[in-house]
Amino acid sequence: MSERFEKGMKTRREVLGDAHVDRAEAAKTSFDQPFQEMITEGAWGTLWADQSISRRERSMLTLSILAATGNFEEIPMHIRACQSTGASPQDILQAFMHVAVYAGVPKANHAIKLAKQTFAELGIET
Repeated sequence: MSERFEKGMKTRREVLGDAHVDRAEAAKTSFDQPFQEMITEGAWGTLWADQSISRRERSMLTLSILAATGNFEEIPMHIRACQSTGASPQDILQAFMHVAVYAGVPKANHAIKLAKQTFAELGIET
């Protein structure tokens, strides 16, 4: 594997945790292996590994973009990742409040619902 892939896998494990990455790796097939390599190198080995902004800020940006574009499926995973990136529940709420103003209240409302469910699963008081 490339150096960028190795860096990406390290970053991915630091942000998402070994258990999540191990499950994703176990579910990987020859069909989606090229996609998994691309996101590991691109998203994790390039973008998330860049230290221009903090991981906390990246979490807030990622959650905002996911909610604003209606890509709700990954929101719980990225909320769980906030435990390692340092984005607090208040940070997450502020990100979703920006979504409400700039992308629509229904999208923010659904993202907040997902956040509350995920916090409850994690035993985080909000």
